[in-house]
Amino acid sequence: MTANRFATRLNSFASRPQAEWPDLIGKPSMLQMAARAAKVAGLTDLDLNFPDHVDEKPAGMARKLGDIGLSVNGFAMRYYSNPAFKLGAFTNPDPAVRREAIDLTKAGIDAAREAGTNLMTLWLGQDGFDYAFQADYAALWQHEIDGIREVAAHDPDCQISLEYKPNEPRSYSLMPDAATTLLAIREIALPNLGVTLDFAHVLYADEQPAFAAALVARHSKLLGVHLNDGYAKRDDGLMVGAVHTLQTIELLRQIRRDGYAGAIYFDTFPDMTGLDPVHECEVNIATVKRMLRVVDRLEKDNRLSTAVERQDAVASQAIIQEAMLGPDS
Repeated sequence: MTANRFATRLNSFASRPQAEWPDLIGKPSMLQMAARAAKVAGLTDLDLNFPDHVDEKPAGMARKLGDIGLSVNGFAMRYYSNPAFKLGAFTNPDPAVRREAIDLTKAGIDAAREAGTNLMTLWLGQDGFDYAFQADYAALWQHEIDGIREVAAHDPDCQISLEYKPNEPRSYSLMPDAATTLLAIREIALPNLGVTLDFAHVLYADEQPAFAAALVARHSKLLGVHLNDGYAKRDDGLMVGAVHTLQTIELLRQIRRDGYAGAIYFDTFPDMTGLDPVHECEVNIATVKRMLRVVDRLEKDNRLSTAVERQDAVASQAIIQEAMLGPDS
């Protein structure tokens, strides 16, 4: 894991706009939000949504971000440009809409490459169903597989990362959890496919984050890690470690052991309640750095590996609490 690469959700920096742009009318531009993000100490990268954030030539946009000290970690597709996508992007019942979604994704991949990144994240939240007897499940799955296969084959040098989520906006997502996503990747069988783990999505898929990461490492490859937190009921987008501190540390330990080399991306929602996005992001970075120091201490403690080998929960909890909080005297 590259500990010194931290990326963030750009739209977070629209939070409390009056504090940053007192004369702003309407919404801040991509470059306005990026300039605000550049104030975050320790932030190195941004992820950009396509087509939302791309309103000029991608190469020129990347140069402007570089001028303020930020790199483009990757692009992420958004399927909001056509209202018909509400009924599905790759799985829409209308072949013309499916083609539009696939072609939009290919354009996004091309734009990402022009911006100097080889990572495209697909969150296919519109692909799913809401009612019993609404869909032919076999046909729906086939459309999804065909769509992902076509866009992944479009540029073999671009890594295509599938980000799963149990639901929202659809009641049931076709890619709801790690196992289903890995089944799709196995069926498509293209080497540039992998998985993005979003911590809050993993929680409300009723998964243990480190176990999900281990499965991904065993059966595919981990291409993205989105850190946040929540109460495992929805996509809360809380600050890192706010609720599930131990599980976050265990995930960081697991992905380090598995050789994850990408950025840590903060997919948090300070804009939902008007938090200061600069300070919020700086606290997230500081939290992860502290957690990584805990991981360092744990990796040097032979007692933990012995406890884990024996599946001795009491011993392992004692060791972890000591690493986090110090000795009891």
